[in-house]
This record gives sequence, C-alpha cells and structure tokens, in this order.
Amino acid sequence: MQRFIESDDISGLPPNAIAKIRRMVSFLQDMEKEDELYTIPNWKAHTLTGNRKGTWSLFVTRNWRMTFQIDKHEIVIVDLNFEDYH
Repeated sequence: MQRFIESDDISGLPPNAIAKIRRMVSFLQDMEKEDELYTIPNWKAHTLTGNRKGTWSLFVTRNWRMTFQIDKHEIVIVDLNFEDYH
C-alpha cells in the first residue's frame, strides 16, 4: 500500500478494485475521527478481535480487505495493509 500511496504503483492490486482503493485511501487521509468510518455502509467497517484487536477492517472486494490501525492521538492511519482474508 505504501507504493500505491506514494507513487501510484498499482502492481499487486486487483485491477477491478483500484478505483475503490483510491476512494478509501483518500477518505482515510481526510478522516478526522474514527466514527466517520461508519458513514459508508458498503465498506462494512469494524474492528478485529483476538490478537488483531484494535485493527480496523474495510471491505474492498469478495476476499480482500483493507486493514489498518488508527493512532488515536494524531488521528492518522498506521499499518495500512491490503490483504486476502480467505
């Protein structure tokens, strides 16, 4: 995700999800508080449990999710990943 954000490198990302990923990243960069994640129901925003407690997950496509943590003091995204859940 770092290459995608810094240099628009889409390698390794599914072509049919690029536009949605761009919207999501833009939203996350502009977000001012966590509650905003719930404003887009199709993203199915939720926090994970267990050993991934505190990690957020957003639905991108069938098996793919965008996961990240939020630094609560700065309200910045950390550890942004694009991963296959299944």
